[in-house]
Amino acid sequence: MTARVGIFTRILDDAPPAERYRNAVEQVRLAERLGLDAAWVAQHHFDGEEGGLPSPLVLLSHLAALTERIRLGTAIITLPLENPVRVAEDAAVLDVLSGGRLELGLGSGGTPKSFSAFGLDVADKHAVHAANLDVLRDALVGGDLGDPRNQLYPPAHELAQRLWQATFSAAGAERAGAAGDGLMLSRTQPRPPGDPDATLSEIQHPVIDAYLAALPAGTEPRILASRTLFVAEDRQRARVLAGAGLFRAVEKLRAIGHDLPVDDLDTVIRRTDSYVGTPEEVVELLTADTALARATDVSFQVHSIDPPHEDVLRSIELIATEVAPAMGWTPAPLAVANL
Repeated sequence: MTARVGIFTRILDDAPPAERYRNAVEQVRLAERLGLDAAWVAQHHFDGEEGGLPSPLVLLSHLAALTERIRLGTAIITLPLENPVRVAEDAAVLDVLSGGRLELGLGSGGTPKSFSAFGLDVADKHAVHAANLDVLRDALVGGDLGDPRNQLYPPAHELAQRLWQATFSAAGAERAGAAGDGLMLSRTQPRPPGDPDATLSEIQHPVIDAYLAALPAGTEPRILASRTLFVAEDRQRARVLAGAGLFRAVEKLRAIGHDLPVDDLDTVIRRTDSYVGTPEEVVELLTADTALARATDVSFQVHSIDPPHEDVLRSIELIATEVAPAMGWTPAPLAVANL
């Protein structure tokens, strides 16, 4: 089992924004009480059905004031759409306020239509991302920012060692490894043409291999594997809720290249890499995920199942008390004392 276990939310409850954010805060605070190691949030602009949080560092600052131990991560900030110096400044302040608990995950992705609002062509996103990442990294390590008198305040040298890069490809993983950054693996990926039943592990092993091969000598690997996981005591309830969410998501997934049926729940669950069922069932599924076994960190999320908030909370409890311990994980000692 991975050394560190966390939760991930895109904040997609069927509720108004204020309730969505309250639910996310409750989930993270519960995760900390249960001893989980990290909480990750995503950034999405404009489309509340894709993700409900355009400003992840703002929410994480709020969470920093309400938590004491759990690590707080972005998965991801869409760096081409940001001023990298401002990202560095906001991240540095948040890291100080949180006592050094920020994990800064970055990527070039994002909904294609969002780029026009920021005056960018989506075709240029990789080049802009690379340039912005260079500026951000230089700011964090104390480089001059346009003038020898301009250095990042507060200093954030240690945060520079907590950068993560998200990628689908071996080439992207090689770049992350060469930089000494962490590697972020998606919870699902489009299958290769003609191979709709390829497993997520089969797709991600070459990405992990490229990352590890590129790491500088002596650099500890950091591999975060995100996985869709929904746990319930009752198998049938788990499947009913999974079907309700996954069938809503099928058309969006098909539009970005996933080969999915429209009416076969078992196939949809398998091809969306969703682990659904009782604690015993999901432990068996996770144990068979050989790419997950190579990760140093894992984040569990319920997207695109997105069950009711109460079921999300119960799923988090079952993950922390039954699923993760069955795979060798132990809760953080301070959190145990707070239970």
